Amino acid sequence: MLEKKIAALLNEQVNKEFYSAYLYMDFANYYADAGLDGFAHWYEVQAQEERDHALMFRRYLLDNGVRVTFGAVEKPDSTFENAMEPLKAGLEHERYVTSLISVIYAAAYEAKDFKTMQFLDWFVKEQGEEEKAADDLIKKMKLFGGDPKGLYLLNQELQARVYAPSTTGPAM
Repeated sequence: MLEKKIAALLNEQVNKEFYSAYLYMDFANYYADAGLDGFAHWYEVQAQEERDHALMFRRYLLDNGVRVTFGAVEKPDSTFENAMEPLKAGLEHERYVTSLISVIYAAAYEAKDFKTMQFLDWFVKEQGEEEKAADDLIKKMKLFGGDPKGLYLLNQELQARVYAPSTTGPAM
């Protein structure tokens, strides 16, 4: 059985991951409205991954005898002035999620809950990848986004992203 504090943090993370999915769909809506369907698609895939993460946390809680409770998913309230702003907000959000995972990991470490630490190891690695991907998008946008042809090609590159459920992460 999980300690109450760890169970509560993990349960909160379920909702945080669903919020991440909402946020990224909001980014996708912005880009779709701007005619950047590749950017929209990239964030749609990102939203699917975040939903998967929520389900992984949910499954871990259920497998450990913890009743999962859902809270209201907050509505994203961002407005953007240009195509770079969602990218920067995405990186900031990924850093925030990394901090949330770190808090849970620290609580598990303090409780000597090695099973939860092992479960979280995948998320620690995943967050490193997520932050790098978000940072790479910003770099590409800085390099190519100011040129219409470059923006078009970057949009095409992002359109090619394929959703693939994790085969290495915790089971859902």
